This record gives sequence, structure tokens and C-alpha cells, in this order.
Amino acid sequence: MNTSTLILSGIAVSLLIYAFIRGENLAIAGLKLAGATLWNNLILLAASFLIAGLMQVLIPQELIASWLGDAVGIKAIFIGCVAGGIVPGAPYVVFPIVAGLYKAGAGLGALVGFVTAWSLWSLPRLPLEMALINPKVALLRYAITFIVPPAAGMLAHALGKTPL
Repeated sequence: MNTSTLILSGIAVSLLIYAFIRGENLAIAGLKLAGATLWNNLILLAASFLIAGLMQVLIPQELIASWLGDAVGIKAIFIGCVAGGIVPGAPYVVFPIVAGLYKAGAGLGALVGFVTAWSLWSLPRLPLEMALINPKVALLRYAITFIVPPAAGMLAHALGKTPL
């Protein structure tokens, strides 16, 4: 078990104990909501883990390294940014895929560009953002953040080459 798992487990158990202290019904309601959330997202989680695992065995590591590897340099960062900007999904869907790419040979810069673009650009989210907020605001936000994913990827690529 890693440190993050231990910390999250400790927080979950502490909150559950606190909820039981405040009242058994409160703890049971929390457990029911947690179970419903898990059930509603189980298929997405399973699909994302399946995609991550299958990517590692179906896509040759050489192919991933030739497109997203450290040796490819800035091109890999831009490819990672474009892929991150168009891939849909919540963190629990995207991060297993990113982990699969990392294990298959993708470089640090490409992965940081991917995650940053997914977070900031998210083209699947653009129509909703334009409809709910305002097209001008949404497009201005996209324009302002356009340079961030490639810059973050290049910085990560540079820092990855130097020992910290």
C-alpha cells in the first residue's frame, strides 16, 4: 500500500467513526451515498482500467515511445496536448489511461502536456461551457490558457532531464 492509499483510508475511517459518534443514521446514510456513487461509476472505472491495461499490451511500447517518448521532444509534447484536449472523461477515467501511457513509454513532458490540456482545453466540454456561461467568456478562457499545456509539458520535459 502506498502513502496516498494509507492517508485516504485513514481519512475515510476517521470520518466514518466521527459520523457514527454523531449518530448511527448519519453514518449509514453516508455509506449508502458512497455505495450509490461507486455503483454509478463502476462501469466507467472498469472501462478506464481496461483501456489502460489493453493499451499497454496492444499498442507496442515502441509506437508509444516514437510518438510520446522523451526522445521525440517537443513534437511529443504537442501530440500529448492535442490528445489531452480531445479526450473526454472525468479524472477517474483519464488518469488510469495516463498511467498506462506512462508505463508504456510516454515521456514526462508529453504526459504533463496531456493532463494539463485535458484539464484546461477539454474540447468535449467547450459546447457546454459556451451554452451555460457565455460563448465570449468560454472562448476567451480557451485563448488565454492555450499556451499553458505546451509550456507545462516543456517545463516538465526539461525538469525531467535534471536530477532534483
